[in-house]
Amino acid sequence: MKQNDYIILGIWVAVIAAVFLFLWQKGYLARLANYVAETREELRKCTWPSWDELKGSTVVVVISIIILGVYTVGVDQIVYHFVKWVIIQ
Repeated sequence: MKQNDYIILGIWVAVIAAVFLFLWQKGYLARLANYVAETREELRKCTWPSWDELKGSTVVVVISIIILGVYTVGVDQIVYHFVKWVIIQ
């Protein structure tokens, strides 16, 4: 590394330390830690689906997306051919 790289690295370390110190003094880090702890506690209360339920839901979503895609392409083709027919007439 060149001398310049060490200076730039030192500046970045100082900036990050200053930001960390500012956040610590203002209490933002304590609030963030509290938020994370509360979120973890709420997630423990959740009921998570079993693998079979998850697989079944995934299949339903994939089939729904395929049906919606086919419907969208079909309507698009109908409108395209109708507009093409109107312009030619």
